[in-house]
Amino acid sequence: MFQTSAVVPAARGYVKVSKDNNKNYVIKVELKNLAEVNRLTPPKKTYVVWLVTAEDVTRNIGQIKSSSSMLSSVLKANFETVSSNKPTKIFITAEDDGNVQFYGNQIILSTDKF
Repeated sequence: MFQTSAVVPAARGYVKVSKDNNKNYVIKVELKNLAEVNRLTPPKKTYVVWLVTAEDVTRNIGQIKSSSSMLSSVLKANFETVSSNKPTKIFITAEDDGNVQFYGNQIILSTDKF
């Protein structure tokens, strides 16, 4: 479960982590009431999902596109990926570029360590 966001207080969501047959970690994120990224202050271009590993390494694992096809009228979004690294924390930031290697200062949602 994500903690309440100071940037987008209405945003809610959860993360589910499981293992697949290859012993990789399947990470599923479901979000609702997520504001359109271009309506943030300052406006951004995309939401980026980050994984913190057991070795305390932070990695960009993908982006949630804020187009009409990804965010519906009720502002729901889903994200799924597979990682060989065991996640200890997942968080989402608002960024100008989805391929950034270091996260900016606008953290939208974050889990506790798990």
